Amino acid sequence: MNSLHSFNKEKESVLPPFAGFLQIDVKAGAISENITKVKEFLERLSPPKESLVVLPELWSAGFFYEELDFQAEQTPQVLFEIKRLAEKYTITLAGSLPEKVKQQNEIIYYNTLFFSGPEGVLGKYRKQQLFGPMEEDVYFVPGQSSGPIHFPEGIAAGMVCFDLRFPDIALSQVALGATILVVSAQWPASRKNHWRILLQARAIENQSYVVACNRCGSTGDTGFAGHSMIIAPDGTILAEAQEEEETTFVALDPSFLKKIRSRFQTAGKTPYRFSDRDKICTIEDLLEKKRAYAGAGRKMVFTNGCFDILHEGHVSYLEEARKEGDYLVIGLNSDASIRAIKGPERPVNSETSRARLLAALGCVDHVVVFGEETPHRLITELVPDVLVKGDDWPVDQIVGAKEVLAAGGEVKTIKFVGEFSTTGLIEKIRNR
Repeated sequence: MNSLHSFNKEKESVLPPFAGFLQIDVKAGAISENITKVKEFLERLSPPKESLVVLPELWSAGFFYEELDFQAEQTPQVLFEIKRLAEKYTITLAGSLPEKVKQQNEIIYYNTLFFSGPEGVLGKYRKQQLFGPMEEDVYFVPGQSSGPIHFPEGIAAGMVCFDLRFPDIALSQVALGATILVVSAQWPASRKNHWRILLQARAIENQSYVVACNRCGSTGDTGFAGHSMIIAPDGTILAEAQEEEETTFVALDPSFLKKIRSRFQTAGKTPYRFSDRDKICTIEDLLEKKRAYAGAGRKMVFTNGCFDILHEGHVSYLEEARKEGDYLVIGLNSDASIRAIKGPERPVNSETSRARLLAALGCVDHVVVFGEETPHRLITELVPDVLVKGDDWPVDQIVGAKEVLAAGGEVKTIKFVGEFSTTGLIEKIRNR
């Protein structure tokens, strides 16, 4: 999500004049002790006014799942303490904390990178890529794509730890104006070289400053790398900590940023060089693609329908379906199968037109047309990892559910948004 601070945009700067980090050993569950340490290290750092200072991932209590709800309940108070520190030094502080959110009748938790200034929270970025080996995906919910964070001293792209391995997360925010990439992490010592290389790569490819704060110390058998870094837009390391607790800051040069980007531009370059028609494929093509995707560990989501007159309800449903895996395949009823189901006056739009419109949606990866009245044959051939239908279908009545579940897959239902239907639209047009 993107949260914008309501300051005068005319006063917005390109970069904060200084950036620093507080590399500390986070004590599991010890909120009070960790806050005290942040206060001590800030006093030691004595950052200049208008600095951006970055803290480690989940710096208030660490990955202490046994008390996650309690820790998340304390986050507003922790943020109040951070506001007071930001006010004391006239700086912006950024670090991730557990965020508790009530969503409908469910309580969920995000690993959220908060940016806080003297006036309070300026914006936040919710970690998108959760790290399975630490069971993060069991306890937290991934954040959605977000824009950069606007704060009085600049525009920052946010990333939290494992996000660093996914360059599109940074690129999407830099394309919207970010000039500095903030990384809050608990990166393990065993992959320290990856940490250093990836940080430099993100700086170079985005032509942006990078300020990355990692945790040091250890929890159980896991040691953390430290090596917090500040990197220039050309990949030059301006400051790097070692493996112990450490803090520093450096001056950032907006003229150097401008110089780097004036030579040649890679930051924010996002031309559209795809042909959406290529998403429309046969079952044979799709099976070949599935084999290739399996090598990359990609999970297929499948849904089906007529999609005769594409409307908002369809789009919202497909967006939610796509979030259940790594690529979305739509089984599209042919014209003949729709006539058999709905009568001779349907469909309104041909299968060629319907497939083309679906393929143009960003959440759709592949469209395959089938001629039967149900997608049973298609589902049993594809054997998707996740089968999705609307929540008006009981699972035991969803075509292909038995086969998908037997193969170890999942069957999920998604609530439709709003009162939309193709039949309703047709009646509305006729009445007019």
